[in-house]
Amino acid sequence: QVQLVESGGGLVQAGGSLRLSCAASGRTFSNYTMAWFRQTPGKEREFVAGIVWSGGTTYYADSVKGRFTISRDRAKNTMYLQMNNLKPEDTAVYYCAARDVKITSEFDNWGQGTHVTVSS
Repeated sequence: QVQLVESGGGLVQAGGSLRLSCAASGRTFSNYTMAWFRQTPGKEREFVAGIVWSGGTTYYADSVKGRFTISRDRAKNTMYLQMNNLKPEDTAVYYCAARDVKITSEFDNWGQGTHVTVSS
């Protein structure tokens, strides 16, 4: 069973930076795509960034392009989200997600979330 554990959230001023981590375990992730999503109260969870675990191809939501960078360390089974030039509208709970691309088109493994608060 896949386990995902996020860390690195916190409070930061607008314009600042944070790096989120997602430690993954329970599987060999060579067939996986992993991603970051975020959610604020009363809104649907939205996609932020994704990465193909084996090849490293990345993709981003338009709202974070140029400010956020997703990466992974395959040796550590850890995914990262470097967030720069943070804005108050980036405030949310950030979730790590994973899916086996050979089995499903939906992200079906989720972490517990980490809070990010950006003050103006």
